[in-house]
Amino acid sequence: MPLEGDVLLRFIIGAIFIIIGLGIFLLGADLGVVPIGHQMGRSIAKSNKVWIVGVLGFILGFLITVAEPDLQILAKQVETVSNGALSSWLIVIVVSIGVGIMVAFGLLRILFSKKLNHFFLIAYLFIFVLAFGVSESFLAISVDASGATTGAMTTPFILALGYGVSQLKGGAQSEEDSFGMVGLASAGPIFMVMLLSRFAPNAGQGGVEMVFETATGILTPFLENIPHIMKESLWSLLPLTLLFLLFNRFVFKLKKRKTARILKGLVYTYFGLSLFLIGVNAGFMDAGRVIGQALASMEKTWILPLVGFLLGMVVVLAEPAVYVLTEQVEEVTSGHIKKNMILITLSIGIALAVLLSMLRIMTPSLKLWHMLLPGFALAIFLSFKVPPLFVGIAFDSGGVASGPMTATFVMAFAQGAALAIPTADVMIDGFGVIAMIAMMPIVSIQILGYFYQRKQNRLEGE
Repeated sequence: MPLEGDVLLRFIIGAIFIIIGLGIFLLGADLGVVPIGHQMGRSIAKSNKVWIVGVLGFILGFLITVAEPDLQILAKQVETVSNGALSSWLIVIVVSIGVGIMVAFGLLRILFSKKLNHFFLIAYLFIFVLAFGVSESFLAISVDASGATTGAMTTPFILALGYGVSQLKGGAQSEEDSFGMVGLASAGPIFMVMLLSRFAPNAGQGGVEMVFETATGILTPFLENIPHIMKESLWSLLPLTLLFLLFNRFVFKLKKRKTARILKGLVYTYFGLSLFLIGVNAGFMDAGRVIGQALASMEKTWILPLVGFLLGMVVVLAEPAVYVLTEQVEEVTSGHIKKNMILITLSIGIALAVLLSMLRIMTPSLKLWHMLLPGFALAIFLSFKVPPLFVGIAFDSGGVASGPMTATFVMAFAQGAALAIPTADVMIDGFGVIAMIAMMPIVSIQILGYFYQRKQNRLEGE
């Protein structure tokens, strides 16, 4: 079924906005956000005081998550699908608190040289306990929020933060400690949204009859979104900017040229973020929904999971945070772990994740927890069987794989499919695909680590 003229044109214009906006955003993040992360990481490590590390870790994790575009997109979708019962800013604040808590714990772990897999074991045991009694809709939202938090903004910042602390600390552990922060940060949103469900148990049961109302006109949605989105983007980045200026005045004391470069990067980040969100809200997601709905309506039911598999294969190649991580892996390991090996493994894992998500939407008896529970249990089990370096890379990969493309096109694709299948519930089945995409890389990268270790042991034995 071809896209209607207005939808197709809005998709093309939205895609142009996204490409330009994401490019400017990533340039700004490289110039401004990453250096702030490095500077903050070094300052935190130098303090060597538990309370300073904990408080600053929480504040930084909270502020950078508030500015994450993927989370804002998911929060808007939740607000729309729940008919306003869960406001977008409530979701953003609750999720950001969760990230702040886990970033604080992650930094303390590096300083005290605690094992990463022990932290993951405790965190996910807590999540498993909370999961009992949580509704299916809140379960889907909570694990989707986990994936949406680690996107193009938070990933480079948290990686830089952890890298700065581990490098200043030094020692043999610095290579292993360079990874794992993003994975730990991803756990925070899950238990915070589950805790939210205890206070708002009926909020996840909104109607969906008006969710995908198509706007009239081609340029109207873009023009209507510009003032609101630019204001929201400003409020998202303002706290981080003010915090940097405060620290630079009293702690960093950077040269004027370097300060100007960082501030210029933050300006680029602002305009890039605004363009990106305008493109997403005005045209990109609507096309994903229409395509998913059309494929799910076809008589040949096998087409939907097949297209989902192919979509998963290529979506990882469009995620900018994936390249940030893979390049850091190759750099930190001095080329021993090739970035292409990580990319291929991620591509296979994410393809299977989208395929399984489509099968879940098509099969009423197949629930999200049927896949997430054994998947995360296997991930925790593998974390005790593979080298610690691969544990950190795996859990970080789960976060970076669920970036802008996942939070926009793939999520809309899944919601469109759920809308077209009579046995599916958009509030339950329309969410969860981000969670699957966040989980599968954790398992697949650790499996890669297991075989990598066996190969290394064999070579050493020869």
